[in-house]
Amino acid sequence: MPDHDVAIIGAGAAGLSVAAIAASLGRNVVLFERDRMGGACLNTGGVPAQALLAAARRAAEARSGGALGIHAEGVRVDWQGVRRHVRQAIAQAAPQESGERLESQGVTVVRASAHFIAPDRIEAAGRTYGFRRAVIATGTAPVVPDLPGLVNLPWLTSETLLALEEAPRHLLVLGGGTVGVEIAQAHACLGCRVTLIELRPNILAEEDPELRLAVREALRRDGVEVLENSHVVDAERTPDGVALRLDNGALVRGSHIFFAMGHAPRLAALDLAAGGLRATPRGVAVGRDLRSPDNRRIWAAGAVADPEGLGPCGLTHAAAQHARVVARGMLHRLPARLDYAALPRLVRTAPELAQLGMTETEARAAGHAVQVARQPFAQNPRAIAEGDTEGQVKLVLDGSGRLLGAGIVGAGAGEVAAVLGLMMGRKLPLSALAEAMLPHATRAEAARRAAAMVSTPQPAGGLARLWSGLAARLR
Repeated sequence: MPDHDVAIIGAGAAGLSVAAIAASLGRNVVLFERDRMGGACLNTGGVPAQALLAAARRAAEARSGGALGIHAEGVRVDWQGVRRHVRQAIAQAAPQESGERLESQGVTVVRASAHFIAPDRIEAAGRTYGFRRAVIATGTAPVVPDLPGLVNLPWLTSETLLALEEAPRHLLVLGGGTVGVEIAQAHACLGCRVTLIELRPNILAEEDPELRLAVREALRRDGVEVLENSHVVDAERTPDGVALRLDNGALVRGSHIFFAMGHAPRLAALDLAAGGLRATPRGVAVGRDLRSPDNRRIWAAGAVADPEGLGPCGLTHAAAQHARVVARGMLHRLPARLDYAALPRLVRTAPELAQLGMTETEARAAGHAVQVARQPFAQNPRAIAEGDTEGQVKLVLDGSGRLLGAGIVGAGAGEVAAVLGLMMGRKLPLSALAEAMLPHATRAEAARRAAAMVSTPQPAGGLARLWSGLAARLR
């Protein structure tokens, strides 16, 4: 007879959520984690990155308050103070994701590496654990390219960056996706020299071209040197640090290299073959219900899952959706499928860039008769009062006025995206947003005004004006 109803490998956002749900339903749960509880989001990703970005924003705001009559002379960044703030943020968030909290709920926490030895058994720390159902939630690791000359050079990833005792004098960031641009801007605002190198023609290549332009310009204003369409061919040590050679022969010199070139699934230690499971280069092969088609006892959740037709998603809020899908299918035996139609993504730069659903380019490529409604923050009372009017809300609709996607660039874009995400997730008509009573003055009003532009009836025709005139004469 199996030892446990549910076995979970990995205590990141997805694994912790599934463990908590299963335990609350009275299941006998065992959770394996070889590293720190909370996974990347708590320890090396979301929480510490947000804390670092918060410090960077404060520094930038202190330097740029002149337009509002605030003059701060000689703004000084205390790197050790910044590191202390980041550590405190992690420590304050950690109790919500601790092993002790799960153990108090009845979960058995095994702090060891785990791997399959059979389709229904796992081995960890020299002991075998039988299970009825299992969830793989091991997450991903930063990709480090096989770059000639890299050995023994001072390179960093998100897992090691915040351990630096001193601020990097000149950080070379390889990769212009979300992580790359966030780290580049944060360090530039904290007083470091930064060069951002992107292989593709544009940074933030997956985002709306119209909206990402504002982020690129902000990076350059903050002092980041942006090199797009640039391929690094090798690296070498220099007397004062490192140098990266580009395919055009140019040398880019700096003190440290930071890799932001994506993530790879953590699969090597699992022995998936022994568990009767199939892997892809992107993760564990599962259906849109996150269940393995090869071993029906097992699900995968979080960034390590590769759902058919959707592909992996490393966003923490996607991990929460994964946990709900797994719980519904595994614990309640009810049908459940992933739906990313309203899944928001956020670039936490200044300005922020948020996107839900299709971009304009994606909608046109899908064959929709696209309508676009834009509302600039330059017409938003809150933005005007704050002296920060950069950006806009952009709604993408099909020919019938159905909302296909939305993009927001500007301060508070993530909060505006929350309103639009709720609307899209509940499949509400655009009129619901256009008629919503939102507090004044908020940036969310820009989204409401954009919706009103395309959902408000057009000026009345002759018949409507005649009826209105008759109605006015009625007592």
